[in-house]
Amino acid sequence: MKEEILKKIKEKSIKVGVVGLGYVGLPLAVEKAKAGFETIGFDIQSDKVAKVNNGENYIGDVVNSELHSLVQTGKLKATNDFSFVKKVDFIAICVPTPLDSHQQPDVSYVKKSTEDIARYLTPNTMVVLESTTYPGTTEELIKPILENISGLKCGEDFYLGFSPERVDPGNLIYKTKNTPKVIGAIGEEATEVIAAMYREVLEGEVFEVSSPAVAEMEKILENTYRNVNIGLINELAMLCNKMGISIWEVIDAAKTKPYGFQAFYPGPGLGGHCIPLDPYYLSWKAREYGFHTSMIESSMIINDRMPEYTVERTGKILNRFEKSLKNSKILVLGVAYKQDIDDYRESPALRVISCLRKEGAKVDVYDSYIKEYKIDGKKYTGIKKLTKLVVEKYDLTLIATAHTNVDYDMIQKNAKVIFDTKNALCSIKNRENIEVL
Repeated sequence: MKEEILKKIKEKSIKVGVVGLGYVGLPLAVEKAKAGFETIGFDIQSDKVAKVNNGENYIGDVVNSELHSLVQTGKLKATNDFSFVKKVDFIAICVPTPLDSHQQPDVSYVKKSTEDIARYLTPNTMVVLESTTYPGTTEELIKPILENISGLKCGEDFYLGFSPERVDPGNLIYKTKNTPKVIGAIGEEATEVIAAMYREVLEGEVFEVSSPAVAEMEKILENTYRNVNIGLINELAMLCNKMGISIWEVIDAAKTKPYGFQAFYPGPGLGGHCIPLDPYYLSWKAREYGFHTSMIESSMIINDRMPEYTVERTGKILNRFEKSLKNSKILVLGVAYKQDIDDYRESPALRVISCLRKEGAKVDVYDSYIKEYKIDGKKYTGIKKLTKLVVEKYDLTLIATAHTNVDYDMIQKNAKVIFDTKNALCSIKNRENIEVL
């Protein structure tokens, strides 16, 4: 079985399936198709299926012309009919893994996708989970579902592995194609064939580990590392504010050291699908072993507090101008979770805006990448154009996201006072109306 599959990979006669056509799945499907593999994208959202089949791109990291060309040539198509799974030889699961209302892992999308795949799974298929999750998911959840529903046996009839997604929206250097990939599968043969499949598509190194659990933990480590270090910097930012010291200047000085220090930066909280969520997956799983991840949980508490801290600081700044939060007019710049992207998943700006409104502030939002956004299921429309007349009518301007295509000079000249949580105005010399986090 192995030799036949390796031969088909080299010949590009493997047919690929990608379940979930979001920020991870669509770029992966495009790269598979670009490499010469006939690719089918699966998604339960009909609008995404229709857009892909019309060659319409909706993901920033995908090149419009490439998607259109792949669809036109028949290399890529999309469907919500999972019976097409029986036509593929390799399938990657790239569905969301959010937290539920109790901050516990919600793997319902993974479970449902696996069940849909299992109904049509054929012998010799490679199945790879890419969705970020807790260590043990592939072997404890995915494997039994596939075996019980399909009647096939893992390692004998099909191959199963985990390869954590590494997608950084807006990154101008590292995309899906050139980012190193980690592979952990059940058995040596599975590792070999799945790794071979990725090597045929990607330019980055494909690094093999001994099991899916190692690969799952590796992904959690990547993002928990960032969470912990950002938590440290956010805590120091709060202390530095009390001491009258600029945390931004402290970081600039510290990063002159050529070894032993990596710069992390404070902000109004954490956003995106991975960094704010992954530590919860780990701490939840750790409790199964009677273990408490005290350092990780401490950083989570600090980072979770930052939106409320941002609102507290906003209120104190307004107090100096004899203004209360209630009925103050506040302009929030940026709703995206990081600069220069249109993604606002888990954005701390949403909580900042919500908290400000609960305090009675009159909040408007401008984001050069996002025209509409939702908070608690309610849709809001942002300001269409940022002008001098717009900026000067607000009591305070709060920078929550540092998009680089914003005219910060104009803002500084016309805003009554600015609370810059991202140090976006660091190069502006006149700082009389600027407060930083």
